[in-house]
Amino acid sequence: MNAKSETWVALAEVARPHGVRGELRLRVFNKDSDTLLNQDEVLVRLPDGEEHEVSVVKARWADDAILIKLHSVDDRDRAEELRGAQICVRREDFPGLEEGEFYAIDVVGAEVRLGDARIGEVVEIMNYPTVQAMRVRADDKQGDWEIPLSDAYVANVDTAARVVSITTLDELERSAPKKPKPAKKKPEAPEE
Repeated sequence: MNAKSETWVALAEVARPHGVRGELRLRVFNKDSDTLLNQDEVLVRLPDGEEHEVSVVKARWADDAILIKLHSVDDRDRAEELRGAQICVRREDFPGLEEGEFYAIDVVGAEVRLGDARIGEVVEIMNYPTVQAMRVRADDKQGDWEIPLSDAYVANVDTAARVVSITTLDELERSAPKKPKPAKKKPEAPEE
């Protein structure tokens, strides 16, 4: 299998149990996506990092959440144990995209270039009420750029090459560079 098919992407988090028969109420990260409704199997990533592939019995929308029933989660106590776990789907199971569209997972970690110069790396895609933006960790360490995902700033997104080409940084401000956290002092051993 190739690396892309092995990639599991978190699409939701278990908010709480729903009912007494083991159903889970999920907080969905993208409320416009039905991808979780069409899965036969998901990966449950527990808060401690442990992972389990689990069959999906059924899934449905309930207001702005998804209710999901997983195989072997048959009561409220077992469902409660999964609170805070991430529910993940294989990247290869995402629906196809139209020309010019991309998934955030495909550009996080991509190199950002202004002309021929590399300026940094995409570390996050952010959703604001009026625009989506990519947060770019600048190579010069002078603070991150928040670059709107619009034609005015983005010339091309090449997910295969993992390169985002931008046209300008005009009118954009940087966030203050993050200061490194001071190292914790180790307690000194008592002298004997």
